[in-house]
Amino acid sequence: MVDIIMKDILGTPAILVGLFALIGLLIQRKNSGDVVSGTLKTVMGFVILGAGANVLVQSLGQFSSMFNKAFEVDGVIPNNEAIVALAQESFGTETAMIMLFGMVVNILIARFSPFKYIFLTGHHTMFMACLIAVILTTGGFTGVPLIILGSIILGALMVLSPAMLQPFTRKVTGSDDFAVGHFGSIGYLASAMVGKAVGKGSKSTEEIKVPKSLGFLRDTSVSVSLTMVILFFIVAGAAGPAFVEGELSGGQNFLVFAFMQGITFAVGVYIILAGVRMLLGEIVPAFKGIADKIVPNAKPALDCPAIFPFAGNAVIIGFLFSFIAGLVSMLFLPLLGLKVIVPGLVPHFFTGAAAGVFGNATGGRRGAVIGSMANGVMISFLPALLLPVLGSLGFQGTTFGDADFGLVGIVLGNLVSMIESNMILFASIIVLLAILFFISFKSKGTGEKEKTEVA
Repeated sequence: MVDIIMKDILGTPAILVGLFALIGLLIQRKNSGDVVSGTLKTVMGFVILGAGANVLVQSLGQFSSMFNKAFEVDGVIPNNEAIVALAQESFGTETAMIMLFGMVVNILIARFSPFKYIFLTGHHTMFMACLIAVILTTGGFTGVPLIILGSIILGALMVLSPAMLQPFTRKVTGSDDFAVGHFGSIGYLASAMVGKAVGKGSKSTEEIKVPKSLGFLRDTSVSVSLTMVILFFIVAGAAGPAFVEGELSGGQNFLVFAFMQGITFAVGVYIILAGVRMLLGEIVPAFKGIADKIVPNAKPALDCPAIFPFAGNAVIIGFLFSFIAGLVSMLFLPLLGLKVIVPGLVPHFFTGAAAGVFGNATGGRRGAVIGSMANGVMISFLPALLLPVLGSLGFQGTTFGDADFGLVGIVLGNLVSMIESNMILFASIIVLLAILFFISFKSKGTGEKEKTEVA
């Protein structure tokens, strides 16, 4: 039963978000039709978002195969799903328990602290629970102490991550209706700060002036299609017709195959945006019930694609420049004695795109470009530094991809190795989390001040 609840119910993001929508609608005593409609549309929105992500992943997988063949890259490819799947063989029970009680801690912190965020990105909750389980187990924690400490760390991160970003999320969305709940937040925060530092006077990516003859590029779907088709043509040409037609396309002409994969990518983006619109249209009103009754003034913390519709041009700019930064980082990693991290298209698309949106919000076009490059560097170097901390999992050819996993894993792993006593380690982590809460509280105060000044 625990296995079914953790893996099949709480581990399925669509069902998790749907449950929160159901609870919110029931608390508001909506009629049965509204409850059924709101719950199903919330689940459908998340399923549509996931379907778009699957289309993207399929297209990006083909791109990665051609890229690796063309440039003969040998290294570690970050992939959260792959590393978690490997870890579940040895750390499945610990991951499940930390995930369950971490969600309870999240709700308790949101109820009794100023940070009113409920983290609804279920798959990232599971990924972070897995990372924490691996590192604490490697450090000698077992049983109840492992579950308690792991749950406190996870629950705190589920609140701190959206809290640190919220002043910038408000800049992106123009409202305070929802937060970003995604463990790439350190990269997004860095992008927003970089944008703030370098982007003074820079116009928004959404104000890019396009000649009338190129007016069709204002359509996000068309601009994404053209950009990706060009990229696929370049990489397919570099990989060679023999490889593409013999290994990937099943005999289809390599240029036709590249063209269709570029279009497929654009279709994935379109599906994601449609899913986000449906999800937000249902989850925000439904969440009002939870906010009013269980956690007053609570905000749903949603997956990073929730902000994509607010700056469509920044999404593409962020992805491209994050990926470019990942390619450049490959040249420097071996010079520092680190394992080569091959740029993964999936982490660079989702986190790079979100970083571009945050960078644009604070620094316009320059912020989007340089901020997303900062994210690209982070998700290249942090996974490389994390590998030694993962123990035997560090030799599996893959690792965690997003910035928060790298930073949390490195800090926690080094604390575990430096402090032999479990009680001292426990106390040290609690103190560290208290400091982070204080920093976030100050950030919240600054954000509220800016919000008041704008009003």
